[in-house]
Amino acid sequence: MSTKSNIEWTEFTWNPATGCTKISPGCKHCYAEVMAERLQAMGAPGYENGFKLRLHPERLTQPLKRKKPTTYFVNSMSDLFHEDIPFDYLDQVFDIIRQTRHHTYQILTKRPERAEKYFRQREVPANAWLGVSVEDKKYGLPRVDILRRIDADVRFLSIEPLLEDLGTFDLTGIHWVIVGGESGIGARPMKPEWVENIEKQCSASRVPFFFKQWGVFGSDGKKRTKKTNGREFRGKTWDGVPGPAQLRLTI
Repeated sequence: MSTKSNIEWTEFTWNPATGCTKISPGCKHCYAEVMAERLQAMGAPGYENGFKLRLHPERLTQPLKRKKPTTYFVNSMSDLFHEDIPFDYLDQVFDIIRQTRHHTYQILTKRPERAEKYFRQREVPANAWLGVSVEDKKYGLPRVDILRRIDADVRFLSIEPLLEDLGTFDLTGIHWVIVGGESGIGARPMKPEWVENIEKQCSASRVPFFFKQWGVFGSDGKKRTKKTNGREFRGKTWDGVPGPAQLRLTI
């Protein structure tokens, strides 16, 4: 089944594929890998091979069964544009998305070059939001330039875990920015000035800003539980989401 999510910026997760391989520093402490190994130990269906890539065609029709308009995070336990997921399988995924225009689908990838290749001969459904993960300048920011070349109604950045100051970067054609620190064993700290730099650029560009969490390290740099550190930045929560000024959706 699709699963109700605890992720602050979505409602449900839908995983027509699970498992992945690491390609950049943001993958070092992958939460999905840890979760997959835990589910494998529990004997959960679909995770018999832990975090090895696996297609789940039996899950494709799950969104068809939900009539209430829902926001889905697609492949929270994988990367939909992983090089080992065939384009014909992606066609099946996007066919379901097109059939369920009452839902919104958030698709996040670290492989935008493959997404760009896929959409050269195909249109992005209006109810599919395309995003890239950005953790640093070297690996993350180049993904933004590739994302910008894809003709999607909504393009977003998940800057989590934020591992360094990103400096000044181009937000042209970007409709939403999410920022968060790292949690879990081995988490790396995120500095308040890095977050402030991004928030100011979002404000100047009128891009909605969503602050997801501090993670293991709080705004003072001290290590605590993620829950204790919370998700306030500069004394308030930031829950910006794309609205009429950003969206061209006609669903």
